[in-house]
This record gives sequence, C-alpha cells and structure tokens, in this order.
Amino acid sequence: MAEVLVYVDHVDGVVRKPTLELLTLARRIGEPVAVALGSGAEATAPALAEHGAVKVLTHDAAEYADYLVVPKVDALQAAYEAVSPAAVLVPSSAEGKEIAARLAVRIGSGIITDATDLEAGDEGPVATQSAFAASFTTKSRVAKGTPVITVKPNSAAVEAAPAAGAVEALAVSFSEKATGTKVTARTPRESTGRPELTEAAIVVSGGRGVNGAENFSIIEALADSLGAAVGASRAAVDAGWYPHTNQVGQTGKSVSPQLYIASGISGAIQHRAGMQTSKTIVAINKDAEAPIFDLVDYGVVGDLFEVVPQLTEEIKTRKG
Repeated sequence: MAEVLVYVDHVDGVVRKPTLELLTLARRIGEPVAVALGSGAEATAPALAEHGAVKVLTHDAAEYADYLVVPKVDALQAAYEAVSPAAVLVPSSAEGKEIAARLAVRIGSGIITDATDLEAGDEGPVATQSAFAASFTTKSRVAKGTPVITVKPNSAAVEAAPAAGAVEALAVSFSEKATGTKVTARTPRESTGRPELTEAAIVVSGGRGVNGAENFSIIEALADSLGAAVGASRAAVDAGWYPHTNQVGQTGKSVSPQLYIASGISGAIQHRAGMQTSKTIVAINKDAEAPIFDLVDYGVVGDLFEVVPQLTEEIKTRKG
C-alpha cells in the first residue's frame, strides 16, 4: 500500500487533535508516515503510532523556532523525496496552508485547501470541499503530481489504530531562504481555559445583537457551561466588543464544530462562509426574518438576553 505523508502539528511533543484526524483520513488512502519537526519531535511518536502512523520521521533544529515556515518546508520536501508518497496531508491552519502551498510549488504538484473529507479514488485521492461561501459542496482531485491537501479541523472523528510508529531520523539540508525571515519576539497568548476556536467541538458565537462588549459575558457563560469556544461575528469584532482572534467568517476563522450556536447574528454571507460546514447549527435571534434561519437545524425566535441565560441554567441543571 502506498505511503501518505502527514505533517504533524504539535507543541513540545504534544500532538494537536487535527493531526490525529489527518491520520484517520490518511489510512483511507494508504499507510500514514508522520513528519514531526522541532522541539519534542520524538516525543510525538507514541501518540502518532497509537493513531496509525507506521513510521515517524523526526528532525530537530533551532531553525524551526528561530525562523518562519521555510525550514519546515525544506524538511517536508526532504521527507517527500525520501518517501515518494501518494499524497501529502497538512492541517488547514494559516501556517499549514502556507507550508502546503510552498511545497506544492517546489514539487510541481496541485494543491487542494480546506478539504472537509477525503476518500480513495481510481486516479488518486478525492477531496470534498465547500465552495462559494459554503453554498456548494464539491469533490475534486489533483490532476498533476503528488496531491498536497490541507484538511479543516473537525473533518473526521479521531480513531485509534495502533501501528508500528517506528521512529526514523530525517536528513534535512536547509536552503539559503530558510533563514531569510527571523522571528524576533514572541508574545504568549493569554489562556482563557476554553478550547481553541478552530478545533472546538462546540462553538458559541455572538453578534451585533449582543449589543456591547459587557454583554459578551452572557455568551461566555453559555460557552463555559458547554465546554465550548467563544466566537464573534465581524460586526461584533469591528465594534470592538470582542478580539479579532475570535472572529468567525470569511475574513476571520473558519470553524466546523459538531455544534454551532449563533446568538444575535443575522447570518450575512460573510459570517456563513466561516461556519456553514458545522454539523448542527442553532440560532437565537429576535428577528424571525434573519437570513441565519435559512441555514439552521434549530432556530429560536426570541431575545437572546432572555433565551441564552435560561439555556445556560438548564444546561447546568442537567449536568448536575
């Protein structure tokens, strides 16, 4: 069976959930070979093996932390040349998409971004995508070279499938461009204790109807009762009510959780583009004609300041 390269997103050896999802998808089209880079790379092996990686190629060097994405592209290209894979899978984060695009250019291959599913095809892997602000679902494949595919978080359930996970050192020679852009400073993001927005299984978002930054505490309370991430519409972010890092939409982040709750959000196409692939969508809005209701699985026509606190209390009661 052909091998499939999977780029590992990890923090000091702790593998992030989107990578485990990629391993599940990779097993549909071949044998997963994971590529782990940077500090703690070897420590990722047990988790990767547990989820189907037959091999784990590792390499650590200061360049991965000191410079931007080019050293990682150099390493992934080295892995590609060593393995000759049937496909290369990368998490669909901002960095992941840049790495994938640069790799595709280098190896002369086609690229598919933001895939939401992956299956084997007679002429190569077939990826499912949402197009035109998620108004259409398409299936496509790369017609030239080795497919390079980025996959959105929450596109597949994580499935354990123990494999050998043999650790092998990857030989990497950095190009001259690898040290062209140096990281001069880092500022740790303040932790809220909530899940990462793009990876969360549940997202609760607020929009213009929240009517002020001070009222986002209502949205946060509901999110905390569900163990969810907090999102915001562009209108709420532009008004300065919530940070841009939490914006969901075409000019913000794309999310695809199991459950998406939109409170006080009208449902403009800009917002829908970032959340329309959510598995179950619930909207709370006092305007019965709001476009968001054309999209939802469940809709509540009512004042969010009455509905959301009641919902939060009911969840807390049921959780005991």
